[in-house]
Amino acid sequence: MPWAGTPAAEAAVALMERLTEELGTRSSTVVHGEPVTAGGVTVVPVAEVGFGFGGGAGPAASAGGDAGEETGAGIVGGGVRARPRGFIEIKDGTATYRPLRSPWRDAAVPLAAFAAGAALPVLLRRLARHR
Repeated sequence: MPWAGTPAAEAAVALMERLTEELGTRSSTVVHGEPVTAGGVTVVPVAEVGFGFGGGAGPAASAGGDAGEETGAGIVGGGVRARPRGFIEIKDGTATYRPLRSPWRDAAVPLAAFAAGAALPVLLRRLARHR
C-alpha cells in the first residue's frame, strides 16, 4: 500500500485512535436525564445512547499526475442514536423502573392472536373434510 504513510492516512488513523481513547470500548450506554418532580412524584428519564465510527484510507484519484507520485485520501465517519427506554419513578421513598412499551408490539400481538383464532376453525373444518 503505497498510500499507507500519506498525511491523509495518518490523520485518519490518528482520529480513530483519539475517538477510541476518548469513548472507550462501549458502543452503547444508558443515560439518565434530569429528574422532574410534580405532586410528590419524581421521574427520571432513561435513554439508551449508541454510537459508531469508522474510517479508511486509500489511493487518491489522480488527474494525470506523475506516475511515481504516491498520494492518498482518508475518510472518517460516525453516527449517534438515542432511544428512550423508560423512566424511574420515585414515590413515597420507593424507586420503580417503568419501561416504555413498543407500540408495534402492543398492536401486533393482539392482531396476531385474533388472526390465529379466526383461522383455526377454518383449518380444522378443512382437515375434517379430508379425512
